[in-house]
Amino acid sequence: MQPFTPLNPRVPFIWHGGDYNPEQWPQAIWDEDIRLMQECHFEVATLGVFSWVSLQPEEERFTFEWLDTILDKLAAAGRFVCLATPTAAQPAWMSQRYPDVMRAGENGVRWHHGWRVNYCPCSANYRRLAVQIARKLAERYHQHPTVVAWHVSNEYAGACYCENCAAAFRTWLQQRYASLDDLNQRWWTAFWSHTYTDWSQIEPPYANGERSNHALVVDYRRFQSEMMLECYKAERDAIRAYSPNLPITTNMMNTYPELDYRAWAREVDVIAWDCYPSVYDQPSDIAFAHDLMRGLRDGQPFMLMEQTPSSSNWQEYNSLKRPGVLRLWSYLAVAHGAEAVMYFQWRRSRGQCEKFHGAIIEHSGRSDTRVFHEVRQLGEELQHLGDRTLGGVTPAEVAIIFDWNNWWAMEASIGPVRDKRYVATVRQHYATFWKRNVPVDIVFSDSDFSRYRVLVAPMLYMLKPGVAERIREFVRQGGTFVTTYFSGMVDECDLAFENGYPGPLREVLGIWNEEIDALHPDQHNRIVLHDSDESYTCGHLCAITHCEGATTLATYGDDFYAGTPVLTRHNIGAGSAYYIGSEPESRFLDDFYGRILQEQQIHPVLTTPPGVEATLRQNTQGQLLFLLNHQDAPTQVALPPGKRYHDLLRDQEVAETLLLEAYDVAILTKA
Repeated sequence: MQPFTPLNPRVPFIWHGGDYNPEQWPQAIWDEDIRLMQECHFEVATLGVFSWVSLQPEEERFTFEWLDTILDKLAAAGRFVCLATPTAAQPAWMSQRYPDVMRAGENGVRWHHGWRVNYCPCSANYRRLAVQIARKLAERYHQHPTVVAWHVSNEYAGACYCENCAAAFRTWLQQRYASLDDLNQRWWTAFWSHTYTDWSQIEPPYANGERSNHALVVDYRRFQSEMMLECYKAERDAIRAYSPNLPITTNMMNTYPELDYRAWAREVDVIAWDCYPSVYDQPSDIAFAHDLMRGLRDGQPFMLMEQTPSSSNWQEYNSLKRPGVLRLWSYLAVAHGAEAVMYFQWRRSRGQCEKFHGAIIEHSGRSDTRVFHEVRQLGEELQHLGDRTLGGVTPAEVAIIFDWNNWWAMEASIGPVRDKRYVATVRQHYATFWKRNVPVDIVFSDSDFSRYRVLVAPMLYMLKPGVAERIREFVRQGGTFVTTYFSGMVDECDLAFENGYPGPLREVLGIWNEEIDALHPDQHNRIVLHDSDESYTCGHLCAITHCEGATTLATYGDDFYAGTPVLTRHNIGAGSAYYIGSEPESRFLDDFYGRILQEQQIHPVLTTPPGVEATLRQNTQGQLLFLLNHQDAPTQVALPPGKRYHDLLRDQEVAETLLLEAYDVAILTKA
């Protein structure tokens, strides 16, 4: 894999900055803001997000003068700008003049003006005005010395169910399917006499309409994701006509369920995302999210576009980040591929819904605060690191498949349980590698599997054309493939495979599923290994399986299907394919993957005490070993014997052992 070039050569270090909305404040504060930015090494300010009415108070009038002033001030102070288009929240004059701009909810009724991302992505008026403001910004500022990147809109989200979307959806379907008969066949509309006899009869899956047709539901989600992407591309292209050499992106949101980010990744120059863990998220969950974002562009580094410096305001419980956690989680992002560490927000708003969202400058306006001190310390360290961490790649030999279309189809499906737990299941499999400090790439149905030695596909419910064939070839060439219950169930139109489950994976797995049992939360079964007396708890879903060439490694311990296979292995060519028939306790996955890693001679980056993460990045300057203590207490980490390292953050030599304080970080290179 080729090293990634820096986001912009004018900023040859990790970008440190974030959202800044100076138009909310009198100009008397601007100079103080910039002075404080210099003090805490806040290098790259994101300007223009949600500033539409400040830039265009009326359709025929534009007011860029305030933006001219602040850009010039930032340039004079040696700061840089990621300039955003303001199109995530349209002005009231637009909603009033052009009612078709307003989004409609799932009942087909248009919303009133307000909130944000409250526009119809198929509205011709919205697209025209969004492209216009993007073009004017690019025309005016593409040569400004402080602009180093472009940020289109903000956190694209949701779906619209208006009549314009319904009409565009029918056109989209006519392009996707060969004919109406083809659509009826692939959607299986003869069921319940739902056959369409004219394209005009097809409607979006309204809340009070057709939702029993899962293919319709999944196709509408595909359609809405594409329409939002078209909005992004229209603005991007308007900017690129004037600014062809600067990176253009938009900010994503982890496993956000409404957009297929893999499709979006092909259209952005660099992945950017907003990281807001909940109090219930484990460090492995945050690491998984970073690896997911890194995987979207096949291992290229990404931007941490937003994180809160202290707390958010929209979760059920908005706890403060404990002292040291901001630094720890920032380096966690860098360890998994981030080349920007940025925040929302610079100065806390005095009013509206985010007035209690964390900021670097709180309502007190003071800089002698804990949060400001931590941001300043991190800024100093990032500047000291310079380009040392840039252009890194993660040397992963293990990959886990994640797929938004698969998720959509699974969640649309009625039965055998309501909560399929797809994301939680993927995270569970990921966590066992994370605990062992084994690097993992998150990949997708269209990824190159041949780069890896172990490929894991939890709950691969939907098999797109060609995926099973590429998995079979991966195994034949010596790869180890692992999949689970509820895999190989349907095709890309959510049609169950004619020959039963696991569909096209049947040959590579050497099994077939007869039934699937759904267990209540208080019900469990057991996985009993054949080569030992060890047993493990399992539940949620239990596939009743028969072997067709596969070897049974473990059987169910209870119920009427006791003694039937729950863990199998099938050898094909030079490789092996494993099937896990039920949701196991995490201890099973730890032991199971431990054996596979040992067989494949895939070694951890470093063996560390529980709660200490070790990750590896490598660039043209060498390898970087990141050590992150996720515990609230100090711990000693044993380093490889006979080797000496240089700690880039402490600027000192270390060997044998390293003491990490609570929430501490070390970045080591070989001395």
